Amino acid sequence: MNRYEQILIKYWGYSKFRPLQEDIIRSVMEGNDTLALLPTGGGKSITFQVPAMSQEGICIVITPLIALMKDQVENLHKRDIKAIAIYSGMTKNEIDIALENCIYGSVKFLYISPERISTEIFKTRVKHMNVNLIAIDEAHCISEWGYDFRPSYLKISELRELVPDIPFLALTATAIPKVVDDIQEKLNFLEKNVFQKSFERKNIVYLVREIEDKYNYLIETIKKVNGSGIIYVRNRKSTRETAEFLLKNNISADYYHAGLKHESRSTKQNEWKVGKTRVMVSTNAFGMGIDKSDVRFVIHLDLPDNIEAYFQEAGRGGRDEKKAVAVLLYNTSDKVKAEQRIDRSFPEIKDIKAIYQALGNYFQIPYGGGKNISFDFVISDFAKNFNFNIMTILSSLRFLKREGYIELTDELNSLSKLHFVTGRDDLYKFQIANAKFDGFIKLILRSYTGLFSDYVNIDERSLAKKANIDIEVVYKYLNHLKSIGILNYIPQKKNPFIVYTEERLDDKSLHISKENYEFRKTRYIERINSMLHYASSDNKCRSQILLSYFGEKKPDRCGQCDVCTRRNELDLSKYEFDLILDKIKKQLQYNLVSMEELVPNADKNKEKALKVIQWLLDNNKIIKDTQDLFTWNLEN
Repeated sequence: MNRYEQILIKYWGYSKFRPLQEDIIRSVMEGNDTLALLPTGGGKSITFQVPAMSQEGICIVITPLIALMKDQVENLHKRDIKAIAIYSGMTKNEIDIALENCIYGSVKFLYISPERISTEIFKTRVKHMNVNLIAIDEAHCISEWGYDFRPSYLKISELRELVPDIPFLALTATAIPKVVDDIQEKLNFLEKNVFQKSFERKNIVYLVREIEDKYNYLIETIKKVNGSGIIYVRNRKSTRETAEFLLKNNISADYYHAGLKHESRSTKQNEWKVGKTRVMVSTNAFGMGIDKSDVRFVIHLDLPDNIEAYFQEAGRGGRDEKKAVAVLLYNTSDKVKAEQRIDRSFPEIKDIKAIYQALGNYFQIPYGGGKNISFDFVISDFAKNFNFNIMTILSSLRFLKREGYIELTDELNSLSKLHFVTGRDDLYKFQIANAKFDGFIKLILRSYTGLFSDYVNIDERSLAKKANIDIEVVYKYLNHLKSIGILNYIPQKKNPFIVYTEERLDDKSLHISKENYEFRKTRYIERINSMLHYASSDNKCRSQILLSYFGEKKPDRCGQCDVCTRRNELDLSKYEFDLILDKIKKQLQYNLVSMEELVPNADKNKEKALKVIQWLLDNNKIIKDTQDLFTWNLEN
């Protein structure tokens, strides 16, 4: 047993690595820049956590998702591994203490959002850290060809100068070939080095059901199948309505979205994980970092915007490598809605500029100010004040984010935090002199550890319950202790943040490139069209469409999706069908051929040849002209 396997067993309890994990680890440990493409559930985090644990120093992990950042830090803490996260919305003092702990403490993992890299405080402190590895999660965000481009990712390469000679490990679950090249180029890889596991998931059955009454389909299907599942919908309102509909029909269900309180999200997630809740209805907020292996079905009630997102979400089924079903429910109204989303997602440039200026006025930021400052953002209040449509606001903010002017965080529920400013001796003297606060301070110290060296998450309700006092008294005590310099108390925040990554600009200086605008709109349309093609196609294996999209050459038919199942009804094996198909295609690709010529050249068994020809006709793969001559349909 090698040292990597020993670490894997000691901290994660696994006896073996999954395919490619150890190869990626060895590549990194040899000092090579490495790009790892592992599908959802492929164990990406192990590939940087194990090498970081096998050597001295700290691993810097860059990720754009605060929820995922917190989830991974929490999971590492459960394994007695010290990890810290720094992200938008934290106070200067919090960041200062966290970075000090990374230099002088025993922190093994620093999770950081990409926009923090360019701040002076980080650039100064990182030079003093003993960095052993830099891991870039969601690495596709660095490419304008990717589906979630973030300009802040372009700053990651600056770390090359701050911490030279440290290998980069870029990780993503989905990337088309153009993005694979782009990631390595933008991160300044010395030479190309890609470890890619096939995107094929043989245990997942992909199905598309063209159906008008989607709710009744849910009831019929869920009652037929066993195990737990996820239903993805597009908006928060639908999560609640769909879950209530399932409950009325005696199906154990709950709903989840980013707008719920932290406690509620944790409870819902845990009850689903342990099997108390069978079905979770959710927006795309549900899934990141959730490692439930026995999900038997994932159903999309609405059409996703792109294949990358669909593939990741569908891939949350069957992580135990047992059979799972991924179902997309689709009808003609979905196509209309998808086309409407194009206009809503790309407001006119003048509207984007108007919202940018209104935002500056809303936060009362002077021109030339605001850089790297985060602001609580209540979208409903902003919309009411300036009379903007909510969808126009969201789409404009996303565009401003892609242009690099702002960051809009995904954080909606941040727990309260506490840090004792005074030392233990001075605190003891204060307690003796202030008996009124003595019991309360002792309760805090008994309830939480690490309060003198770091900010610690606290729960005011829990403290109130233990002390048998009203929660308002807890707030009063904490705020008083803060006002006299005993501790720093940061109350819970429940809103997302907007961070100005550049100083506020006036209208003349605010440049929104028309070329960038058109490029991104074109790419968005292309991705939606790819998704629509997948949903509406009825003559090509679902798995083949997905794998071809991600650049895999000549992928095999899965033999189990809805398209393949119809083909299987011909009573021919996959081998027989493909053999006959290949012969027919060679004859017809560039020629007009009669039925009399086609059949004998296709197969000795006339009946089998006719079955395949009829299937190809039914699925518009071959066409027949007015003279009864056949040719291959090059448009299909």
